[in-house]
Amino acid sequence: MPERIAPSAADEGFRKELLTVLPHLRAFARGLSGRADFADDLVQEAAIKAWTARERYQAGTNMRAWTFAILRNHYLSELRRSKRQTDLDEGVVEKMLVMEADQEGPLHLDDMEAALQKLAPERREAVLLVGASGFSYEEAAEIAGCPIGTMKSRVARARADLARMLDGDVDAAIEVRARKAG
Repeated sequence: MPERIAPSAADEGFRKELLTVLPHLRAFARGLSGRADFADDLVQEAAIKAWTARERYQAGTNMRAWTFAILRNHYLSELRRSKRQTDLDEGVVEKMLVMEADQEGPLHLDDMEAALQKLAPERREAVLLVGASGFSYEEAAEIAGCPIGTMKSRVARARADLARMLDGDVDAAIEVRARKAG
């Protein structure tokens, strides 16, 4: 039987800090992807990549921001890879996956998640980072790799779009879908 080597104090500290951010990563991944199974895969990959790159992490810095950036980059890589692997027409897929608004239907808690998925990806990411994950605009801009003004604008527009969609403004939902498709 191979002899087990005890982890170093630095590795143990890193492991504990990584474990504390996993629920936040899971929520972020779920918001980005809209699918629990894919979100779990994203979190697992991000955790593996973080562990593999633990020597590059500077103790005392923001572990959440670092791991969110890893997860985001992996998510974007997966999107690019899946676009190269599919022969489906994106317009056709969009029509198959979009459910028409039901003006008479009561609002449910799931409406927020559905509305989030209708946002343009950049806006959804911005509102998830700032609104749901509690990052400052500066931290969110750093994670997304954009200027702080762009992050503030994306969050403001996302919040306005969500408010219109959740208030039942069908025209707003259609406008958001059109922007997302175009």
